[in-house]
Amino acid sequence: MWGWSLNSALRMRSSFIVIVCLLGLSAVALGAFGAHALASSVSESRQATWATAVDYHMFHVLGMLALAAIFQNTESPWLVRAHTSFIIGICLFSGSLYALVIFDLPVLGAVTPVGGLCLMLGWLCAGMAAFTSDDAGDV
Repeated sequence: MWGWSLNSALRMRSSFIVIVCLLGLSAVALGAFGAHALASSVSESRQATWATAVDYHMFHVLGMLALAAIFQNTESPWLVRAHTSFIIGICLFSGSLYALVIFDLPVLGAVTPVGGLCLMLGWLCAGMAAFTSDDAGDV
């Protein structure tokens, strides 16, 4: 339908699941690092910043897995855009907050809103995937 073969779609879906699982692994590892290693070496404010980064990181990983399950039989370019936006958003939003805490570079805080916009765009694209899906009644 979209010019994709079944094999390429399955390979892309498998690659996507691997990426999302690695993002989930990193969210758990970074959460543990923040709770244990950073607890005694940074201020409470920085700990809260780290916790925010971990929360958004994990929530969006879970969101991507949910979308993959809900739309498992759908080949939507909107879904690809949603997942791509989420991955970029996690890297920019949470990544900039992680770096801000570790390197104490306030200038990195300027990247965070761009990541937040990418996360919002991801949800907009997910909504478009549902709106334009032939299987919308089954979702």
